[in-house]
Amino acid sequence: MAEIPATRASLLVRLRDPRDGAAWTQFVELYGPVVYGYARKQRLQDADAADLCQEVLRAVAGAVGRLEYDPARGAFRNWLFTVVRHKLWNWRAAQENRTPGSGDSATHLLLEQYPAPAGEEAAWDTECEDQLFAWACARVRREVTDVTWRAFWRTAIDGRPGKQVAAELGLSVTAVYSARSRALARLKELIHSVQEP
Repeated sequence: MAEIPATRASLLVRLRDPRDGAAWTQFVELYGPVVYGYARKQRLQDADAADLCQEVLRAVAGAVGRLEYDPARGAFRNWLFTVVRHKLWNWRAAQENRTPGSGDSATHLLLEQYPAPAGEEAAWDTECEDQLFAWACARVRREVTDVTWRAFWRTAIDGRPGKQVAAELGLSVTAVYSARSRALARLKELIHSVQEP
């Protein structure tokens, strides 16, 4: 999948309104599984990963009103990754019977002095991309017919030849590629809808 741009600024602005349930639903659908999946890859148990996810979402909800989004300073998901790392660090510190970090400026500066271990940021980016694709696929899957979805998936994802898929689905090769094109266009539209222009 191509490089995914940063989160669309309009979604971040909408999150400032706690009554905008649609914005929060979309945000949680996109980033909840990313945070949870990352926590699981950091070897947290299911319940601990779910708790960490809740802590991160709570931190975002508390900070989003003060967040001045400036793409020149970095992508939103990089900021979110810093929040996740901070919450994970606090969780690990608590597990070792140490006093967890307070979230104050000194703790934040200390955390920034120790960058994520090599590969962690790449793993985070991959998790974000995978979740965004899965989210868009789930939406498109509900919007198109079963045959359209199968034609798309078998040709675009599985990489099978259109002629073979057409024979399996009882369609013309043109119909298979038309279905693939429609599903792919909708996927791109959905992904673009949550990213910066």
